[in-house]
Amino acid sequence: MDITWYGHSCFRLTERGQITIVTDPYSSEIGLPALKLKGDVVTISHQQPGHNYIDGVKGAADTLNGPGEYEIGGVFIDGIAMHSVDDAGEVRDNVAYVIRFDELTVLHLGDLAHVPDQSTIESLGEVNVALVPVGGGRGLKSGQAAEVIALIEPNYIVPMHYALPGLTVDLDPVDRFLKEMGVSSAQEEELLRVTTAALPEQPQVVLLRPQIKVEVAE
Repeated sequence: MDITWYGHSCFRLTERGQITIVTDPYSSEIGLPALKLKGDVVTISHQQPGHNYIDGVKGAADTLNGPGEYEIGGVFIDGIAMHSVDDAGEVRDNVAYVIRFDELTVLHLGDLAHVPDQSTIESLGEVNVALVPVGGGRGLKSGQAAEVIALIEPNYIVPMHYALPGLTVDLDPVDRFLKEMGVSSAQEEELLRVTTAALPEQPQVVLLRPQIKVEVAE
């Protein structure tokens, strides 16, 4: 499986012979260049311009924007409500998605803003790749993100939803999260290629370079 990051909370998940999934496509309203992607399925964690711009994904036959169990093209996707309540008492909707490609599982936490209880963590099952918000704002702060990762224990941790050049959303830099994780330097990759034969025994942080200028739509 190949996982490519396009900035903010938007990823493209591809595997040979399987459907392509795009998570949380964003509008150019947030300051990043407009997306021009192709995909079969789009997942939406919540209804904000930084996460629900389905027009940025061409060819998508299915859009998932709520809790539920889905099976599309042999891929199993669980949408799990992980809403939170802010300091003003306002409920903030957020749906996390557990995406199972054959023997590999990817968890996209959307704008998760709290540390889930143990029963919620257990319901996720085994997670190979966790896509985790780390920059605060409406999502987890760095310390909370590290706590969530310690509970989930994935093979790979991919930070998302943090400060990037041009982004108008006020978020913390990824360095704060790396410090919380005890990572002195993390190698950046163009994409994360995951195979069942080469999963790390200890959780590994992978920084992906945002492919925000890549255009794959024709």
